[in-house]
Amino acid sequence: MKNRCGWVTHDPLYLEYHDNEWGVPVHDDRLLFEFLILEGAQAGLSWITILKKRINYRKAFDNFNPEKIAKYNPGKTNRLLLNPGIIRNRLKIESTVKNAKAFLAIKKKFNSFDNFLWQFVNHKPIINRWENNSEVPTTSPEAKKMSSALKKLGFSFVGPTICYSFMQAVGMFNDHITSCFRHKEI
Repeated sequence: MKNRCGWVTHDPLYLEYHDNEWGVPVHDDRLLFEFLILEGAQAGLSWITILKKRINYRKAFDNFNPEKIAKYNPGKTNRLLLNPGIIRNRLKIESTVKNAKAFLAIKKKFNSFDNFLWQFVNHKPIINRWENNSEVPTTSPEAKKMSSALKKLGFSFVGPTICYSFMQAVGMFNDHITSCFRHKEI
């Protein structure tokens, strides 16, 4: 039996996510956008809820294509509010459209979303050495700076806690506990 981080349940979807995605450095703009949107959608909910709806989110939001999402109109938003496969929260759906527009502006200014986001960790993962889950913080100075910068550039649902969770998910922080088999692998 493999040692894993204490937050992982026995749900096969959670195991797959923890073992193959969480904490792996991501440099693909579309995937970074997807993770940021999903982290915002998760606000107030459990991550497993979002994981179970992830495929539905990809279908509903054109595989997280920011160019398409930025063109969504109120009619599309209203149709999304009727979609039981996603979190039907108007603010979160409207935020996705708003964030797609801000994403495109960042990409134009910085040549890539990846380059903009990874600057907050000097373009390399921060390897933490937490021994148990209670040591893992819910935010960091880097996440606070990212949150502030994203908000100034027009993003919403990007508070410091959401940004820190995002940074963990996309490998900016290796926050697997030291006894977890993935800590050394990543």
